[in-house]
Amino acid sequence: MSQYSGKIVFYEGKCFTGRKLEVYGDCDNFQDRGFMNRVNSIRVESGAWICFDHPDFRGQQYILERGEYPDFHRWNSHNDHMGSCRPVRMHGEHYRIELFEGCNFTGQCMELCEDCPFLQGRGWNKSCINAIKVYGDGAWVMYEEPNYRGRMYIVERGDYRSHNEWQGHSANVQSIRRVVNYF
Repeated sequence: MSQYSGKIVFYEGKCFTGRKLEVYGDCDNFQDRGFMNRVNSIRVESGAWICFDHPDFRGQQYILERGEYPDFHRWNSHNDHMGSCRPVRMHGEHYRIELFEGCNFTGQCMELCEDCPFLQGRGWNKSCINAIKVYGDGAWVMYEEPNYRGRMYIVERGDYRSHNEWQGHSANVQSIRRVVNYF
């Protein structure tokens, strides 16, 4: 296993029942491994994971950190669809992100090194972020609503010139936190 590997186990039934699928790295299509896309409970034994409700790392994103999720409501899903997953590739102690109002790194800019439950409370005048730069060792989770609620998007080190580059459903982001629970 590489330094980014972990272990996640998906179950068809609630409370860790039914058929299961154990994953140790990237899995771009659960059906290719003989597991249908119905997931009702998950155990993350190690690592932090980005899960997607469609194959090929597409669709709604969910961050799952070490722990147990006995039903799909626990990872903030509205249904039991899950089609692919991969481990979070960034981990460490140095977190830094720059948020930009406009695409291509234009307009108002804010830098964060810590979690922020409500961006407007920290002086961000808009509810939209259209570009970001992620520095350092750590991954971040951006949420469409304050207090880490609503649709989420996971970003790792790199430049994202528009919300489409992080598979954003929209540019609406109102809270952001670091991914810190790895092993």
